[in-house]
Amino acid sequence: MTDLTEQPADLLSSLIDTCLKAGASDADAAFGRSQGVSVEVRGGELESIERSESQGVSLRCFFGQRQASVSGSDTSADGLKALAERCVAMARAVPEDPYCGIAPAEDLATDMPDLDLTGDGEIPADVLEREAVEAEAAALAVPGVQQVASCGNGWSESERWVAASNGFAAYKKGGSTGLGLAAVAERDGAMERDYESRSVRRVEDRPSPQEIGTIAGERTVARLGPRKVKTQTGTVIYDKRLSSSLIGAFLSAISGPSVARGVSFLKDRMGEQVFAKGVNLIDDPFRPRGMGSRVHDGEGRAVARTALVDDGVLTRWLLNGASAKQMGLEPNGYASGGFGGAPGVGVSNAYIEAGEMSPEAAMAQAKEGLLVTDMFGPSINPNTGDYSVGVAGFWFEDGAVAYPVSEVTIAGDLPGIFSRLVPLSDLEFRGSRDAPSILVEGMSIAGS
Repeated sequence: MTDLTEQPADLLSSLIDTCLKAGASDADAAFGRSQGVSVEVRGGELESIERSESQGVSLRCFFGQRQASVSGSDTSADGLKALAERCVAMARAVPEDPYCGIAPAEDLATDMPDLDLTGDGEIPADVLEREAVEAEAAALAVPGVQQVASCGNGWSESERWVAASNGFAAYKKGGSTGLGLAAVAERDGAMERDYESRSVRRVEDRPSPQEIGTIAGERTVARLGPRKVKTQTGTVIYDKRLSSSLIGAFLSAISGPSVARGVSFLKDRMGEQVFAKGVNLIDDPFRPRGMGSRVHDGEGRAVARTALVDDGVLTRWLLNGASAKQMGLEPNGYASGGFGGAPGVGVSNAYIEAGEMSPEAAMAQAKEGLLVTDMFGPSINPNTGDYSVGVAGFWFEDGAVAYPVSEVTIAGDLPGIFSRLVPLSDLEFRGSRDAPSILVEGMSIAGS
């Protein structure tokens, strides 16, 4: 890795100036560097330790409606000169893209609050190892757990500088730490596996290693002796650990590029009731220590806390500059990535607000149904919203968990699922996509 000979902000400014002097109409660029350490333990001993370090620069040039992107890790003067020359030559040669471009100055973010994203910094390797060993021991202490298949702990830290010829420049430093393990239990020759993991900005916000290990062990043992269920139509409750998968499907359907191409089952539903009344889907970029928090989008535009779904009504598409131009609309701060490459579309910290009913109360009200705690390979038709996924979990009867189940498929159409879903009360912020447990009636449950 080549040492920097100038500050990253100056490096990007020089790189952009080189492109403009070569005839580019605009340019944007990013420089990033990251480092981290991860450990794996087995049988109470350190099994492996790995340290990673990287840095790189990316550059995008425009010649009118032509654009090209390049990236590299050589930040020497000669390396940067070659990078700029390569990008300029490519941009001159590619076909025109009528929708490309960078943000006008009046759209750029100016408010850059401190969101406390830097994390704890470097965590000593012996501390990572000790915590992992403690988590593994806690899982193995759960009666019925036979072994821990994997147990890892680590920290990472990244810095990113971005700049563009429209005058925008910003810097972000982020850090996180994560601990997780998978446990294995066996009964009558049949083995089951489950896990627990947590990633946070700061260790003080994470459960203890013992708690993480115990949760993984108890989940695993609870899955022993699964039964089959009869094929039927019934109530499904998505556990909060995986209910956010429904958010992901929804966000894909309101993505500007998908809507512009006509490959979204919600493409004609703007301003309509897509969830039940009372359901709100929020995107909050300014959450302190949030895993997806940001102060600007991938094109430098301002971001804001927004109700993407307000009282069940769809309020907006997720638009970057290109998809907004394609649809004849205004960009709204949902570009992702960008700077040195064509931006995509994405949210920050999206979550469904909690409802009033607890999961226990929901099971009591439904009487019987399927509590889904694991899923495998969802299949979604983006045009129709047809949806199916293999799941495992627990059958509940008389309002209480009765026995574990496996080899089950649940299916439905996402527009119908969204319109019927009921958020429960156990919302917990764990990542950049969060939801409480979710109840959906009238699901197709395929078993034996």
